[in-house]
Amino acid sequence: MIEKDIDEQIKWAKINADVLRSMENPRRAYWITFFICIAMMACAVTAEIYQYNTGMGVTNLNNPHMWDMYIASFVFWIGMSHSGTLLSAILHIIHADWRKPIYRFAEAMTTFSLMTAGFFPMIHLGRVWNLYWVLPYVSDRGAWPNFRSPLVWDAFAISTYLSASMLFLFIGMIPDLAICRDNARGWRRKLYTVLSLGWIGSDRQWRNFRKTYLLMACFLIPLAVSVHSIVSSDFAMSIMPGWHVTSFPPYFVAGALYSGCAAIITLFVMLRYYFRFEEYMTVAIMEKTAKLTFAIAMVWTYLNLIEFASTWYGHDIYAKELLIAKAVGPYSWIFWTMLFCGMVVPFALAVEKFRRHMPTMFVVSLLLNLSMYFERWMIVAPTLSMSHDPHQWDIMWPSIVQWAIVFGSFGWFGLLFLVFVKVFPSVSMYEVKEMVFHRRRLINEDAAKVYSRRARDRKDATGEPELEGA
Repeated sequence: MIEKDIDEQIKWAKINADVLRSMENPRRAYWITFFICIAMMACAVTAEIYQYNTGMGVTNLNNPHMWDMYIASFVFWIGMSHSGTLLSAILHIIHADWRKPIYRFAEAMTTFSLMTAGFFPMIHLGRVWNLYWVLPYVSDRGAWPNFRSPLVWDAFAISTYLSASMLFLFIGMIPDLAICRDNARGWRRKLYTVLSLGWIGSDRQWRNFRKTYLLMACFLIPLAVSVHSIVSSDFAMSIMPGWHVTSFPPYFVAGALYSGCAAIITLFVMLRYYFRFEEYMTVAIMEKTAKLTFAIAMVWTYLNLIEFASTWYGHDIYAKELLIAKAVGPYSWIFWTMLFCGMVVPFALAVEKFRRHMPTMFVVSLLLNLSMYFERWMIVAPTLSMSHDPHQWDIMWPSIVQWAIVFGSFGWFGLLFLVFVKVFPSVSMYEVKEMVFHRRRLINEDAAKVYSRRARDRKDATGEPELEGA
């Protein structure tokens, strides 16, 4: 028994050593990606300074194209944030052990996606100091924002979801931060000492930790669904053709889960290679993630077909003309690329050989997210191009300034994520230990059942009594 306990401690120490070593010594590809993200972000900063000094005219935005690529990017990043925290909370409640090695970076993805999305309303304002108009505050003039405005709804939803997601991420890291504190030196030790909140792993701390983490998971599930439903209401509450659709809330939530799962696969493959996590981010976990992504892809496909059918067989002639324009108009190549990448490419996830091949999964995940970005663009741009008033019909393509800012937003997200996984453990050490312990216990129980069944079969066959203590 003592030898078995020592063996367990050695294996658990190996988990600590592997994760802590990953924070110190990533592969060279990590640093290449890091500097690429800095260069991308520099492009966005340069473009924003130019837009700020010159005016919004450099973006090609006009009447009726008042948002276009900025709001499409805003919705895309809000959507990508959903799978991390939402799936982590759901899988935690249903006790899905395969989430444990990957949920930490998925939750971090949620936080950084929301931080990226929050930039786009400010960038679109042009006069960024006017952001305070969408925030509720008390002033000497008694001026409050218009609570009937969808922008105010977004401000409430995003700020609430961001704060809750950051808290959920932080609470889940506390035991691992204590491990980092006990093994770090210098500034890292000081940082982890403050963040670990005096964690010593006592029975009382573990009980309170479990209750708090479960409570946060239960709170975040309805919050995550409501956030993207509010974003969809930005469109559905209008009377514009193509936007005034009652199925938008579930459609947006399904699209958010879809893009988020695709992003999880992308980051899964990258972290698995950067930090040598092949032993923890296994092919079996990739298969389960791919199957989940495929199921969500089929839901998204179904909701798309419902929208197309209801528009085609409905009595809204403006919406029907808009649907035809999407298929054969100037944005048609985006429309068909979206359908191919979002409806056809996911069937690669149904093939076991593809699910087990990491480079293939990486390419498929990028194509899925390309489809999700094009989907956001096809929601916004065609409607603004062909609204009810024909004299305002206009085709708009983003300028190089818009492209640079959107391009840089991916660099900003990547930079935040890469800094996070370098400073904090991207794999939950204590939960991986629990997973290993429970898996070994199940193996021992299964072995005991098999032995008992064989002994019973031998007794039935020979008539000999089962040896006591066998």
